Amino acid sequence: MDDRPIDTGALINELEGHLLVEATLGEGRRAAGRFTRRFEWLTDSQRAEIEEGFAEQYVSLARDSWRRTARRAAHLRGEYEEVYRGLRRRLLAAFLCGTAVLVLAAALVVTAVRP
Repeated sequence: MDDRPIDTGALINELEGHLLVEATLGEGRRAAGRFTRRFEWLTDSQRAEIEEGFAEQYVSLARDSWRRTARRAAHLRGEYEEVYRGLRRRLLAAFLCGTAVLVLAAALVVTAVRP
């Protein structure tokens, strides 16, 4: 065993990925079974071959969908982060302007009160 620390976050992400793929593969197999039941004339080997291809295609389509969703999420995150940075800059500018006005008002009051 090596001495490198275990990255639990990466390990959990990898485990979640495997579980998601296995769940999707199970869904694909169930959908394939429902599909092939309509074809009573298929032999068992033909049915198994069609079901396996159907399940593989199902998982492939799901992965493509996940990739598109991940790309879109990354794009939206970038947009939202940009808007958030702009809002923070405006808030800081407003705070600094407000502070400057208060300091100026305080200076005017102090100079007006002094004889």
